[in-house]
Formats: sequence, C-alpha cells, structure tokens
Amino acid sequence: MACKRAKHGSCSVFGCTNEHRSIFLVPSSELRKKQWVNCIYSGNAPTQLPKVLYVCAKHFTDDRFLNLGQYRAGLAERLKIKSGSVPTLLGSATNLGQASTSSACIQLPLSRDVACQTDHLETHTVGTQLSLKTLRRHFISEGVQAKVSCKDFGVGTSNADPLCLSSTPLKRPPKRPRLDLDEQLEDSSLVEASKGQDSTYDPAYSITASLDSTLQSEHSSTPTHNSKKYIVYENCIMELFNVCPVCTRACDVRTQRLGTFLSVKQRCLHCTFRRHWNSQPILGSVPSGNLHLSAAVYLSGASFIQIEKVFKAMKLQLFRYETFRRHARAFIEPAVLHHWKVTQNVNLQWLRQAEKVIVGGDMRADSPGYSAKYGSYTMMDLHTNTVVDIQLVQSNEVGGSCHMEKEGLARSLALLESRGVNLDCIVTDRHPQVQKFLRERNITHYYDVWHMAKGISKKLEAISKQKDCEKLQKWMKSINNHIYWTAAGSTSEPERVAKWTAILNHVRDVHTHEDPLYPKCEHAIRKTTDKSKWLQADTLAFNKLEKLLTNKRTLKDVAKLSPHHQTSSWEAFHAIILRFAPKNVVFPFIGMLCRLYLAAMHYNENANRPQAETEEGVPLFKISFPKARKGECSVKPQKTQPTFGYVADMMDLIFEKVFVNPTPYTDALLAIPVPEDLSAQYEKPDKEEVIASFVSRFKREAV
Repeated sequence: MACKRAKHGSCSVFGCTNEHRSIFLVPSSELRKKQWVNCIYSGNAPTQLPKVLYVCAKHFTDDRFLNLGQYRAGLAERLKIKSGSVPTLLGSATNLGQASTSSACIQLPLSRDVACQTDHLETHTVGTQLSLKTLRRHFISEGVQAKVSCKDFGVGTSNADPLCLSSTPLKRPPKRPRLDLDEQLEDSSLVEASKGQDSTYDPAYSITASLDSTLQSEHSSTPTHNSKKYIVYENCIMELFNVCPVCTRACDVRTQRLGTFLSVKQRCLHCTFRRHWNSQPILGSVPSGNLHLSAAVYLSGASFIQIEKVFKAMKLQLFRYETFRRHARAFIEPAVLHHWKVTQNVNLQWLRQAEKVIVGGDMRADSPGYSAKYGSYTMMDLHTNTVVDIQLVQSNEVGGSCHMEKEGLARSLALLESRGVNLDCIVTDRHPQVQKFLRERNITHYYDVWHMAKGISKKLEAISKQKDCEKLQKWMKSINNHIYWTAAGSTSEPERVAKWTAILNHVRDVHTHEDPLYPKCEHAIRKTTDKSKWLQADTLAFNKLEKLLTNKRTLKDVAKLSPHHQTSSWEAFHAIILRFAPKNVVFPFIGMLCRLYLAAMHYNENANRPQAETEEGVPLFKISFPKARKGECSVKPQKTQPTFGYVADMMDLIFEKVFVNPTPYTDALLAIPVPEDLSAQYEKPDKEEVIASFVSRFKREAV
C-alpha cells in the first residue's frame, strides 16, 4: 500500500513535538511487516493500530522522495514520496537545510522495499557549489514558483530552525524581468524592444533589457564600473552550466555574445530547471562591460586599434570600432567636455581673485611644416604650473596653418578677459604675429629664454663648423648659459642688453666693460694657462660671433627676455599630448579637442607631484643621456608615480549621470562649432571615374 499525503494530522512518532508542515499517511501493515512499530513507539506500541499512521517528512531518508532536489531549489511546492516508503529515522527536531548528523537522530534498521529497489542517488558538484538563494536569483520555472524559507532537506536536531514543510500554498515571489536576445551569435545585432531611444542608438551595441536596475547591484553597494573584473576562459564558464544543479544531468546550454558580453541560457531536459545568466550587468540597453572598456580606452589615451590587436592575439572577444565610436559620441566625449569645463571654471575663479597673473602661451601643430591641420594653443598659469585653457584651431578657419597661433592666442585672451582675469604679463615665443598682436593690445610681453637659446645655439653650431671658426665649439655651452643668466639677473631691458653684450669682451679675456650698467664681470678673475681658448678681436670667428650676438633683432629680443618664468612646462605638456593624440593619427575635430582636454587634466593632476624618496627619506634621482647633449649625462629628480583621479571621476560621471540622462551633456557638446573638413572646398569626384582612370606607373603605354 502506497504512502499518501495527508492534509491534516500530527506525527505519530513518539517524542516528535515539532511543528509539522508535511505529513504522510503510512499503512500500519507495512510498519508491522518490517517490525518498525516498536521502534516508532519506543517499545510501547499499542495492541490496536489505525489503518494508517501520520508520519512527518523528517523521519524519511532523502532517497524516499521523488522531487527533493526541486523542492530544495524552490521549484516544487510540495514533497512527493515514493510508493511503499516507510519511516526509518527517529529523532527530535530537524531542519531541511541541515544534514542528519546529530547524535540525537537514530537510524532505524534499514531494508529495501520490493517496490523501490533503488539506492540513494549520489550527487557531486562540477566547478562550483550553488546555494539555494543563488539558484532562486538566476532562474525561473515554468511550474509553480514558491518562496521557500528552508535551505536544504534532511534530518537534524537543530532547535533554532524547526522543520519547515507545509501543505499550505506559499506566496509566490514576483518574477524578475528576463533579458531576451536574438538567436544570433558573434557580432550579430540584437533587437531593441525598449522605447524612447535617442539618436545615438544603434543595434550593433545595444540589447533588449527590461531587467530591473535594482537587480544589477542588489547585494553590493559597489557601483558596477568599480567592481573587479577577471579574464575567464569559455570552457571554465561552461563547466558551471553543463550539469543541472537539481538532478545533476546534462543540460541544453546556449550562448550568445555581443562584444565582451556573454549570455548563457541553461535548460534541463529532465526537470523544469532553467537559468539565464549574463556575464555583465545591463545598463539600459548597453552591456556595462562594453561601455566600460570603451571609456577606459578613451580616457587613458590608448588606441582602440592597438587594443583590438591585443585582444585578437589573446582571443579575447571585443566589439567593433563602430561601437567604440558610438560610445564615444554618446557618453564619453560629453563627459570629458563637462568635466573639463567644471575644472576650468575652478581654475579661472582662482585666477580672478589673484592680483597679478603671469601666463604663458604656445601652440602645438599636429604635423611639422606648413601642412598642419590642427593647431592647439595652450594657455598656462606659470605661477601654479596649471593649464587654464586650450584652444583648437583648424587651418581652414584662418586661411592657413601659419595664422593658427595668433587665432588661438586671441581666443584664449578673450576667455580670460570675459572671466575677469587681470593679466600682469604673458610669456610666449618670438612669433612675429604674436608680437604685433600683443603690442597693439598694450599687453606686457616677454620672450621665453629656451626658444631664444635654441635658435642661437643652432646658428652658432653652424658657424663653428666653418673654416677658422672651430674655437667657437668651446664657447657654445658658456654662451647658452649666459643667455639664462642675463634673463634671470636683470631688472630692466637696458641692463639685459648690457649684460648680454659683455660676452664679447669675456671671450677675449677682457672682464671690464664700457657700459655703466654693467662695468665689470661679477665672477672672480682667474689666470688661465690655456690661452688658446680665448678669441682675438681681428679673427673671422670673433667677427661672425659679434655679428650674430649684436644684430638688431637679437638685441631687441634679449631686452624682452622673461625674468620670471620660462616655458619649459609647455614642452612637458606637449609631450603629454603625444600620449593622447599622436601626430601620426588623424582625429576628428571633437575627438582631437577631447583628447587635448584629457592631456590637460592629466598634466594638472601630476605636474606638481613631489620628489620620490626611499624608506629612509633619501631623495631619489635618475640619470639620463639627452640627445641634445650628445653623450653628456644629466641628473633629474625622480618624482612619485602619477595618479589618475580624473579618470575615476569621469567614470563616475559617465555611469551615474551621463548615461542616465545624456541630453544636457550632448547638447553642450553639439553647441561647439565644428569647422568643415579641409576637403569640403573641393568638389567630390565620382568614385567610379577615379577608379577607371587609375593606371599603374609601371604599366603605362610607351610614348
């Protein structure tokens, strides 16, 4: 006679006082046949027994149930017991989530029923162990879905968590939204079912997602983009889905990929278990990993083409370049523009409160010569060594690349004036158009010493290679140092000229001068045994040197050498730009502008970092061999490692604000005037005609 499920009654086992939620009717004839009545009643079995006894589920072993695995996983509301099963466990309180290992639980004599000659099903885990809560969160069932509070099924003696089996239907939890993907793999596009997509939407990088955003970070306060990521191999992932965690049989597994995103659908053909697993959270309609990777590549100044080569070498899955560009236009570039404007406003507010501001400006072209397309003019606060403004000028805006520097300076000065910045002076190179522009604006203008020293050194080196002028080789370094000393040690323009012309007496071993502003050399007079290094007044070398150092333009420029600050910081900043915008790569106007902003933010954060020290506090230095010194070494202080706080700030901005509501950020980006392409002034030819007219130079007909 088969055991049946009872709707009421209490357990007949002696000493079982727990709250029973799952009661089975066991024929008393079966118990007498197997001599288990005395065990159940502890030797005090009555002479007359009812036809059936009420026995709760805790007194049966796990192999007596038909759907124990599904019940534990929350896929079944009620337990089902095998036909002919009899209770074999005797004990006090137990818990479904605990094993029957307590000493208070007594195993009764076991015997196999003729109708059920099956051993206990042994199960094992493959790759991982999943808890009940994990299973509930990652799959839904086509059958009854019930919220079960018990963790596992078994017999134990814990009094803290009594047996939790019930015949009363429990309240069903709400089904979570499912992510529906098209049945297309690799780089196939997925259908977008959500509404209200903006103009930047493209099916190549978005997927349908009605997934509630709270499910993405329900158990973690860490934002999605700040969580750790790992490289996981495909065969390792498949180990987690090949076997059903309920019945431990093989499952039907299907995968779908979109860039770095992987979706796995697992379905057991033997039970009702189903699971849908995503490798990344879904933000709106975009996999977060795809967007995060695009932002990381862009904000770090890396090249997507180079990153793509690395991914292909490792067989890492990656999205296409078109997807990267859409991410950049829709989210990354608006965030870069917004973050730069915020930091720039803070710097300009500080400059507005300063009494006198000394700034420096210089332009960098994207290619040498007169063929440059872009010219970026940098305005830097020389007191704090901070980039306060960058202006990007395209050559067709001003009629040629030779006019870009003046236009960039004019735009930067207009911005400073509009913000109420009071300029004391400006330091630039000796560009003729810049000189005239600042002279007409009555702005105090100084020249950078490094640029002038570089120009004179090149001319002096050319003279020293001529016949009878070889002695000038010994004076090149001294003359170069004299330029810096003249600029730093003078208080007026006539004094700079007097100190500068004194070098002509010094090279002849004459240390007293006719100019009253500088009557004699300040160094100690020392007698030298090597008289061959001194120049003579009537020699060709001295005449050429005098002509170079005392011509009208040189004396005029020396008078305006900067006594305050120099523009060596510009050159360091231009080296930073090469990391974000190499000259051998062509960028669109907005892309070039955003990369310049990134370079400025990186420079402002790391330019003034301190010198590195050892654990004992000893300053660290590094030795280098600059190419300009031709084999001579130089020592420089070794600074601490650079930081990238601006990247973390923009990541937060992209994921927490721009992605949520991109409209105000994209509107600010679209408000930037973008000049037309250089080729726009020419008529575009027909492609077929150009192809037809192509002739290889090696296959032309003989004339």
